[in-house]
Amino acid sequence: MIREKSLVVYKNRPALVNSVGEKINIAVLGGEQLKVREKDVELIYPGPCALTDIEGWAFDNDAPDTDDVRGAWELLEEGVVSLKELVELVYGKYTARTSWAAYMLLRDGLYFSGDIDAIHSRKPNEVVADEQKRAEKQRESIARDRFLQRLRAGGAGRLPEDDTPDSRRFFQEIEALAYKRTDKNRALKDLGKQETPIEAHRLLLSTGFWSPFVNPYPTRFGLSLVSAKAPLTPPPDEDRVDLTHLVSLAIDNTWSDDPDDAVSIEGNTLYVHVADPAASLVSGCAADIEARDRGATLYLPEGVSRMITPDALAYFALGLQSPSPALSFKLTLDDAGSITETEIIRSFIKVSRLTYAEADAMQGESAGFGPDITRLFAIADRNLEHRLNAGAIVIEFPETHITLSGEKLAITPIASYRSAGMVRECMLLAGEGAAEWALRRRLPFPYVIQEVGDLPDELLPGLAGAYQIRRCMRPRSLSAKPGAHSGLGLDAYTQVTSPLRRYTDLLAHQQIRAFLRNESPLSEDEVLLHLAAGETAANATTQAERMSRNHWTAVYLSDKNGSCWDAVALEQRGSRMLCIIPDLGLETQVAFKQNVKPNELVSLTLAQVQIPELDISFVAQTL
Repeated sequence: MIREKSLVVYKNRPALVNSVGEKINIAVLGGEQLKVREKDVELIYPGPCALTDIEGWAFDNDAPDTDDVRGAWELLEEGVVSLKELVELVYGKYTARTSWAAYMLLRDGLYFSGDIDAIHSRKPNEVVADEQKRAEKQRESIARDRFLQRLRAGGAGRLPEDDTPDSRRFFQEIEALAYKRTDKNRALKDLGKQETPIEAHRLLLSTGFWSPFVNPYPTRFGLSLVSAKAPLTPPPDEDRVDLTHLVSLAIDNTWSDDPDDAVSIEGNTLYVHVADPAASLVSGCAADIEARDRGATLYLPEGVSRMITPDALAYFALGLQSPSPALSFKLTLDDAGSITETEIIRSFIKVSRLTYAEADAMQGESAGFGPDITRLFAIADRNLEHRLNAGAIVIEFPETHITLSGEKLAITPIASYRSAGMVRECMLLAGEGAAEWALRRRLPFPYVIQEVGDLPDELLPGLAGAYQIRRCMRPRSLSAKPGAHSGLGLDAYTQVTSPLRRYTDLLAHQQIRAFLRNESPLSEDEVLLHLAAGETAANATTQAERMSRNHWTAVYLSDKNGSCWDAVALEQRGSRMLCIIPDLGLETQVAFKQNVKPNELVSLTLAQVQIPELDISFVAQTL
């Protein structure tokens, strides 16, 4: 029975009863005075006693010898006892202090369970299992404390004595946050740091567990660094038009190893030949689903993660076998260069591969590929003029190529080649022709649409003007319904020339092939669903490539503090000027003491690089 000076438990805390009435007046250990209901407290010692009897009690220090507890536990076996009886079994003497100690044994739950009126022993297998868990937890706590002590002391990386399974595991937990596989990390929390991928990245670099050459961004965007694995069979036997008599040129950068388009010219007919993976990769197959989930091939300086299994390149990439199967877009052009007719043909072609530099060198020559290239240039120039007259926007901005070999990084400006523009115009003609072909046949199809925003009344020349235009451009969109692509100056447009690299191009090929085979193509709703899934994945790939590029640029500059770079001023932003460094393809904001105008050439000095934050700071050189 509860009475004055009894020891009770209130919300797992010891309390002394001061008085008993309609409500019970208690003093909780620590001095707090409360009025509570009788049902809110548990009597553990009838008293009389004082809170000073249990002050300073600590479970670890005041707990009885383990042998005594185990003896009581074994003696109790299947019986049931009260809290007082448990006190007598374990401690012998029934006091306020021993009652509280026995209550804490009950709460601890290793050997005993139940409530204070009916306490029983836990089964041996349960006790053994819990003892093992507690021992492991204690070992884990000790290992984690040692790990945190080293981090607080500024441990110098993965020293041999620290390279233990525990240390590696704790680092891997931090890695999980740096890769954004989780949003929490206990080590960072215990260190008083923010639990963010940036903070985790900084810690991994400072300890040496990561080198600067670890790129976390593809994983942060949920992308696989391994190419697609779903197998593809070689192209099936089917009727193909033999176009091997044409000079078919696959012109690309020197580093391209998956050619998927080539061009030919015959009279007023332009052929754009495209790799034909849809011959085997039909909608709904495992390879199609995997390609859709990836959205696009991921291109990184450290490697390529392909949308379609690399094994398929041997028989689908153009020019890797002769003849090469292709889907050829036969575009008949009038004297003004406009498309009058589009035919899509399953073909065989014989491909010659050229770099942009090689193609540029051949223009105007009367032998070899020279005549074909010269005519292709003429078609491209005419098409560009036609598009510009229709309101097309052309933006030319410095681009660079990043290469990585081991731990050797290089950033190289991409040279401007006339043949690169020629190939682009031919690909645009193929996209325009394919869109019109699908429209005439009312074929559900992936169309690319873009609106142009309001351009400035006064457009600046040079790079500053190109930047103005770029800022006004609105994002493109994909739709199963046609619409104008104002940025290209086209009434209808689609992309069909990279089915090995882009899922939306592959989807267009699948629709074309279904029509050519007299099979049922996807419905408009199905096209929309496939487009949405593929484009969502492709957007993640684009973001990962952009962030990776920023990462590798930061790594490249991380040992170059104080280096000087030529830049071009683009736009005033408050007290700072946005500039571009062409040799890096990098835009940065810098404060200038002197007045700087757009398009002015300026010199910048690298001041600081912080890799986790992707923060690259420059200062203006003083004149």
